[in-house]
Amino acid sequence: MKLIVRYCKPYAFRMLYGFLIKILGTFADLGLPWVLSYILDNVVPLGEIRPVLYWGAFMLFLAVAARYCNIWANRKASLVARDVTRAVRHDLFVKTMDLSGSQTDTLHIPSLVSRMTSDTYNIHHMVGMMQRLGVRAPMILVGGIIITLTMEPVLTLVLVILLPILGGLIFYISRKGIPLYKKVQSSMDSMVRIMRENISGIRVIKALSKTEYEKNRFKDANDGMLQRELHAGSVMALSGPLMGLLLNIGLTLVVIVGAYRVNAGASEPGKIVAFLSYFTMILNAVIMINRIFMVSSKATASAGRIEEVLAAPKELLLKEADGFATAPKKGVPHIEFKNVSFGYHAAPGETEKYCVRDISFRVYHGESLGIIGATGSGKTTLLNLLMRFYDVTEGQILIDGKDIREIPLTKLRDRFGVVFQNDVVFADTLRENIAFGRSMEDTEVSLAAEHALAAGFIGGKEEGYLHKAAIKGADLSGGQRQRLLVARALAGTPEMLLLDDASSALDYRTDAEIRKNIRENYGDTTTILVAQRASSVMQMTNILVLEEGECIGYGTHGELMEHCEVYHEIATQQMGDVE
Repeated sequence: MKLIVRYCKPYAFRMLYGFLIKILGTFADLGLPWVLSYILDNVVPLGEIRPVLYWGAFMLFLAVAARYCNIWANRKASLVARDVTRAVRHDLFVKTMDLSGSQTDTLHIPSLVSRMTSDTYNIHHMVGMMQRLGVRAPMILVGGIIITLTMEPVLTLVLVILLPILGGLIFYISRKGIPLYKKVQSSMDSMVRIMRENISGIRVIKALSKTEYEKNRFKDANDGMLQRELHAGSVMALSGPLMGLLLNIGLTLVVIVGAYRVNAGASEPGKIVAFLSYFTMILNAVIMINRIFMVSSKATASAGRIEEVLAAPKELLLKEADGFATAPKKGVPHIEFKNVSFGYHAAPGETEKYCVRDISFRVYHGESLGIIGATGSGKTTLLNLLMRFYDVTEGQILIDGKDIREIPLTKLRDRFGVVFQNDVVFADTLRENIAFGRSMEDTEVSLAAEHALAAGFIGGKEEGYLHKAAIKGADLSGGQRQRLLVARALAGTPEMLLLDDASSALDYRTDAEIRKNIRENYGDTTTILVAQRASSVMQMTNILVLEEGECIGYGTHGELMEHCEVYHEIATQQMGDVE
């Protein structure tokens, strides 16, 4: 709840303005039964039509004022709810972008998606309802009781006796409901994860005839969420019937006691009619309060989940904020790994959890490094550490002799051009997919496309570089997507180029030609290439061979063919006896 209050503070004046309007409308509503009672008991007995018309016109004015003020206040409430939710969603997105890799792994992407969508919606619903009903309902409840006490103290006692029972009931049920709604949101995370996996892997699912299997898997998750929603809804819904029963019993008692008092001459008919109106208004106010508690239960659970992300500590801390020189230093390696060990969920010393162990190498300016090894050997992990998506568990990574933890993340990552294994083509023009928000001339974009051998298929499109790619590049072949991604990495002539299995969908000839273009046109760029093919790395300045997270070979192609049995086996299996 503190999170919601914090985000509402900037809009306190607008909320106060809306509250004042809502208060005026509520006063108008509370005045209507009292005026009706006065007309029936004091004006009608006079037998004159003019006073009745005057007081009737006053009732009409109160009704119109109440309606207008409520509509106006509700509009203000909607605007505040919109802006508060937008602020929460914005900060949540920004924080999500700043999370470290390990934090993202812990929170899970589907959970982050549901927090961004359903959880923010729950907060939107609560902020709006609190402004619409949070003032009106308590005012009607308290104001109605005060007015009825002045009109009919005896009948008001019936109402006052019921209120503590109703309050205790609402508190007890709401306390039970909040943990249940947290479980509902957790179930939604699982459902979103399955849905996301199925949408991303729809082709594989169809190709392997697993459509029915995935339907059943989604059905199980959906049914599980439904059961938790039903449980939570059933618990929270108990308050409605119980409240209705108690309030209807109270209304019945009011009618009976009121009838006896009128017959005994202790009260007047107008007051009884007004009291029944107030009793109905108070009944509705209690129901509104119950709705507020139900919505706030959901919103409290959602706010807690959002706060978990927003309050996540910044893991990728900066040791020094300045003093970073971009100019190369003579004799200093461009990239250096010093005894680097890392485990995705490991603390220093937990060597059994490390996925890379004691990795050391140096790459000088303009040189290239090939990394090769079996699947799961830690190749991509090294690039993740170099880009500082994760911090090393042990050891140190240096760029131009400076620890990357002392370089601001934006400055660090601006120096890289990178293609990941499962990189993304956005639903935008081919030009924007290459430029990617960077201010680039058309010549820079087209040159990068030419060097990546993407210019050919782009020119074949009717709109050329302005052709809008489908979501995830679904209208492009695998090879076309990879060439487009390589063009994005080359655009702007990066200082360091990281290619993580960027040629897996390319034929050998195209792969070789792209590597040749990189060597000839980006000679000053330091390149690290992760590949499965020995032919892709054999011309690199040095090659790092990994096996189960450990370095088992380092050197040139020729040196490794002589001294590294694993590399020799890979190369001969793929290319024959090539030296």
